[in-house]
Amino acid sequence: MNLRHLEHLLAVADTGSFSRAAEQHHITQSALSRSIQTLEDALDARLIDRVGKRNELTPFGQAVVQRARRMVLDAAELRRSAEFLREGHMGSLRIGLGSGPSAMLMRPFLGYMARTFPGVEVSISPGATELQVPQLRQRALDALVVDVHRVAPAADLVIEVLSDMRAGFICRHDHPLRQSGAAVSFAEMRRYPLASTPLSAEVSRGLIARYGARADPRQAVTLRCDDIHSLLDTVRESDAIFLGILGPAWPDIRAGRLAELAVRPALDASARFALVTLADRTEAPAMAILRRFAAERLRD
Repeated sequence: MNLRHLEHLLAVADTGSFSRAAEQHHITQSALSRSIQTLEDALDARLIDRVGKRNELTPFGQAVVQRARRMVLDAAELRRSAEFLREGHMGSLRIGLGSGPSAMLMRPFLGYMARTFPGVEVSISPGATELQVPQLRQRALDALVVDVHRVAPAADLVIEVLSDMRAGFICRHDHPLRQSGAAVSFAEMRRYPLASTPLSAEVSRGLIARYGARADPRQAVTLRCDDIHSLLDTVRESDAIFLGILGPAWPDIRAGRLAELAVRPALDASARFALVTLADRTEAPAMAILRRFAAERLRD
């Protein structure tokens, strides 16, 4: 019995098919069957029941798959550690960014790494946190920088809080609602398009508690996009109002193109950003660079 036999068993368990598992490992189906048979002989137990065209794990097979998955991942981490020690390099970084961190970090971090650590391979994937967490668990990503409210705590995740950033309403400097100079109600804002990234359930509850049922983002938000810069571009060019963290808008606010809209009652909300990694996974040396850079940049 060796790791290859365990990998073949996992492939059958994941695909439910000997043929697809064989394709996945670039071997013939007969070779895969022999590998599974060797494993069953070594353990003196049947692992897979062939029921017609279906392949089902036996109860013992299910237990073996759970242990095998951990053993295969541990072996991959051992190889990863050995590579870092052998080659003495900073490694590579595959990062998933939520909408706020993407707006604040992506361009500056790519530029910083290109100038300061040109030998480190960096891959950044912006997108929905709900899709990125499974990618992290599958080792397709090394780390996430996301709003902590969008990640469910779990034993296999390490969640390091980096910062809190204030949220508010942003409009163009000469927006009709700013002409009186007075704070406006949420009802008055509803006359204009409201733009935002997908919001967590916690933020949604806070908006409803503050402004009433009409503030439920499912009805109130009419322009949704994961790209904050695109939303801010829309706000500059229209009467739309942006709801989200203020950080990405500060350059335009200082330049007089955008302004924070005063609302009554005032919005009391913030985003809490965190670095999320897998527990018990060997950290690439370059991870320390990301951790420090994100903590410094994710500030109001």
